[in-house]
Amino acid sequence: MDIVANAAQKYSHNPALINEKKTLSFRDLEAVTGRIATVLQRQGIRKGDIVTLCMPNSATMVLLLLALLKTGSVAAPLNYRFPASRLQTLFPLLKSTALIGPQSLTNKLAHPVKLIPEEIMAESSAWKQLFTEKKPVQTKSAEHDSANRQLDSPPAQQLRKPVTVIHTSSSSGLPKAALHSFANHYYSALGSNENLPFGPGDIWLLSLPLFHIGGYAMLFRSLLGGGALVVPEPGTLIQDALCRFHLSHLSLVPTQLYRLINDEKTLKKLQDFKVILLGGSTVEPALLEEASKAELPVYLTYGSTEMSSQITTTSGPVSTIGAGKVLPYRELLIDKESEILVKGPCLFQGYLSERGPMLKTDASGWFHTGDTGEMSPDGELLVTGRTDNMFISGGENIHPEEIERALCSFEGVRRAIVVPVDDPEYGFRPSAFIEVTGKALTDDEIKATLSRKTGKLKTPETITRVEQWRLLTGTEKIDRGYYKRLVNE
Repeated sequence: MDIVANAAQKYSHNPALINEKKTLSFRDLEAVTGRIATVLQRQGIRKGDIVTLCMPNSATMVLLLLALLKTGSVAAPLNYRFPASRLQTLFPLLKSTALIGPQSLTNKLAHPVKLIPEEIMAESSAWKQLFTEKKPVQTKSAEHDSANRQLDSPPAQQLRKPVTVIHTSSSSGLPKAALHSFANHYYSALGSNENLPFGPGDIWLLSLPLFHIGGYAMLFRSLLGGGALVVPEPGTLIQDALCRFHLSHLSLVPTQLYRLINDEKTLKKLQDFKVILLGGSTVEPALLEEASKAELPVYLTYGSTEMSSQITTTSGPVSTIGAGKVLPYRELLIDKESEILVKGPCLFQGYLSERGPMLKTDASGWFHTGDTGEMSPDGELLVTGRTDNMFISGGENIHPEEIERALCSFEGVRRAIVVPVDDPEYGFRPSAFIEVTGKALTDDEIKATLSRKTGKLKTPETITRVEQWRLLTGTEKIDRGYYKRLVNE
């Protein structure tokens, strides 16, 4: 099954891809990506080849990714903000046949790989036809008759076919290259759309990078559900996109929501949305309370690269920090050590290695996520932390996330990170970094209160106030590894 052609048959003239210059219908999308696939094949791209893309979100990148689906190639979108040195370390493992990106990459990469300059696409007739003339952005009404028809089920052979390599965004250590099959993305989108429908008439801002699983997953959700994606020009701020386009759905990480909710103009825009999907990192209760008071339709989600995006998602707007129930086509188990285990058709094919994809599961086929959590009696997941963040202090297991939640319960503390610092007596002691807004208690007052509530071992030895966080390149995630190194220097 050609998923783009199938969507064109089902949703036809409904809008599929919107930017400042053009609105493409699903039929347009099929025609254009077919021509682009031909251009790529003329450049030597063949079925099964791994093709790396290094560029920011754009209509160009969306069309290239869909064209690669048509060629049967494996798309490997990389974080374009990575320095050349990081890219050099990733290429040998990827074994890319070609790299699509700006011509300027030629001088930065010594690795022998065929460079297909991004600029060459602008010379194709498809690009000239699409983006040389401006056309007002508009949407067409939903075609309800087509929306009720089912997409053809893909054949088993296609389901097993690898289609992407997407790197994890670990808050510590190097990113891992995760290989996904067509089935992984297909069933991920099916389950997500069953919980939060995304169909004709809906418009979702592509606010997450396409080199992250949350961004790429939107392509399949659109093709299966019939909703349109808005992809602004590179460098467009979310605030500007909210004002420029008529949107119904939005994906955010907590830092982004915090910024938008504290801007009166964008707050009013957010109140008109159908869905604001929030995930990617820990969500502080104070932020959810603020969103609830503003009557924002916030849905919490927990997911991972390894499970092809969402694993659990709430079924309605929330004011609590639970991450919802397990979505269709996923299985989840909490083991006796409180680790979250997952399996099902969304589970990736493995991490790339010199010996091929490596997928480590236990004897029952469960993948150990490294996340910890607990399940409520009604099946709602609460994510509590990471097993690899835990450290031992004075013989007791210390989970930094527990201390971070306690710190964020203080008035004025917006965000906190706790890392271990070497200690000759205890082995390790917790050290905290906090971001404060407005009036906040002194460090000594915070320590005294924590000592009474959580005990001495869970009271930070030091508290450092941060004005601007060090983030992982190209993400809104705090670089936990950086702060761990900082306190131990």
